[in-house]
Amino acid sequence: MMLPTHALGGMLLALPAALAVPEFSGVALAAGFLGGVLPDLDMYAGHRRTLHYPVYYSALALPAAAAAGLFPSVATVAVATLLLAAAGHSVADVFGGGLELRPWEGNSRRAVYDHHRGRWIAPRRWIRYDGSPADLLLSAAIAAPLLVAVDGLAVDGPYPALVGGTLAVAAAYAALRRTLPAVAERVVSLLPERTAAYLPARYRASGDARAASAPER
Repeated sequence: MMLPTHALGGMLLALPAALAVPEFSGVALAAGFLGGVLPDLDMYAGHRRTLHYPVYYSALALPAAAAAGLFPSVATVAVATLLLAAAGHSVADVFGGGLELRPWEGNSRRAVYDHHRGRWIAPRRWIRYDGSPADLLLSAAIAAPLLVAVDGLAVDGPYPALVGGTLAVAAAYAALRRTLPAVAERVVSLLPERTAAYLPARYRASGDARAASAPER
């Protein structure tokens, strides 16, 4: 799934906390957004492995949520919602496409790395690829109740604009998604070989084939 979907999903997961403790609603929504984004900060360094922890984020989110429920504060609510959103992102990627430049081709058997079991989880492909029409529809379906809830909470901060802007980014990305691999390969082909060698294999012209044939660890 694309990053805007994860960001909006993180805010949606934070919504119960925002409703339960309205005085911390802004903190909860901000932490949910950031938690939804956090795992994808590994985009160019071991993507879906370095910062994706489907098991460990989930395990940490449970006691963090309990602490926030018992002792609500800026810190406990922020930590709980950030971990919950990061867990949601890491788990949700299992239901998307594989880790490849053109995931609609369905060549990769790698969705998210499970550090607990020491192996890659295969993609379910319920959402065929990030930026697909179904992915954009999911973003819109998440954004709609968020906009209603944020308006009802009257929370301080630019949250309606954040939701709307994120949805706009999702629409732009979905419109360009099929053209981006060719653009990326062209840009990488112009880079010095020494520089290109540091990029993930999927961004190089023959990267998909190498990534698909590489042994899973």
